[in-house]
Amino acid sequence: MRLRNLKDKDTLVATCDYLIKDAYKNKENWAKVFNNDNPIYLEIGMGKGDFIYNMAEKYSNINFIGIEKYTGVLARAIKKHPKMLDNLRIINLDALDLNKVFSKEISKIYLNFSDPWPKKRQAKRRLTSEIFLKIYDEVFKNEKVIEMKTDNIGLFASSIVSLSNYGYKFEEVNLDLNNSDIPNILTEYETKFNNLGIKINYLKAQKND
Repeated sequence: MRLRNLKDKDTLVATCDYLIKDAYKNKENWAKVFNNDNPIYLEIGMGKGDFIYNMAEKYSNINFIGIEKYTGVLARAIKKHPKMLDNLRIINLDALDLNKVFSKEISKIYLNFSDPWPKKRQAKRRLTSEIFLKIYDEVFKNEKVIEMKTDNIGLFASSIVSLSNYGYKFEEVNLDLNNSDIPNILTEYETKFNNLGIKINYLKAQKND
C-alpha cells in the first residue's frame, strides 16, 4: 500500500540539514562533503531511515549516505529522524543515476528489503540485476562489497544467481538472520517482520577485481 504524502513534505525536504539538494555537483568530491577520508557506505532505498540513521549513530568513523527515490518516503524519514549527524547524508535519487553522482567513492552498498519485482519480465529492475551491478562497478572505490536483507526468498535466490554470475563471492549467506549471531541493525520493515515471525534472508558478497 502506497503511503499518503505528508502535508508538510515540501517543507521537511527543503529545510533538512543533512539532505544534499544537488548531489550531482559532488561527484568525485564526497570526501569534501564529509570533510574527512573515512569510507563511505551507501544504502539504496533507505525507506524511513531507521537502518542508515542508526548505523551512522553507532559507527562514527564511517560516512553513510542513504538514497531514496520517492520524495514522500524521504520526507517521512526526515520527520522521524530530524537531528543532523556529521557522518550522514541523504539524497533524493533513482539508483539508475548513481554513477552520475559517485565515481569510485563507495566502499559498501546495502540493499535492504528492495522491491522484489517478482515477474520474469521485471527481472532487470531488481537492484541485483546485471544492469545495476554494472552501475555499482562505477561507484565502488576498491573492492566491491554488497550486503542484502530481504524477506522475499525469490528475490534472494535470484540475487545469489546474479551476483555469482557477475563474479561475486559470498562471505555469508543466512536464511534466518535474526536468529543468527550476525551483527544486525534493524530496518523499519524488519521490526515489523520480526513481530510477525517472518524470517529474514541475508547475504554479504564481495568482488575484488
